[in-house]
Amino acid sequence: MKGAFNFCPYPQFFADSFFVEKPQRVETILFVMSLCLLVYNLGQRELINTLKRTSNRIKNQLGKLTNNPTLRWIFQCFQGVHLLTINQRQQVVNLTEERSLI
Repeated sequence: MKGAFNFCPYPQFFADSFFVEKPQRVETILFVMSLCLLVYNLGQRELINTLKRTSNRIKNQLGKLTNNPTLRWIFQCFQGVHLLTINQRQQVVNLTEERSLI
């Protein structure tokens, strides 16, 4: 399993923008962040275990097949998938075979 706090250097994680004065609010933020980290790690663990159990592999960032991807990479793979609604009909756009497998 990759390091739990590898997401910290990314610009999407604005740790320095939190400003709270009350200790209860600091505790709340830490609790929520810990809970999110727990859910993220459980999701990544389930993904990796399922890929290994089914002997499936998906492409990583370098285009090589792996059965040990990060959940962050999987989220990035789905950035281009959209639900399009036209005249009350819904259609999934940009859903490739590989994305369907995932």
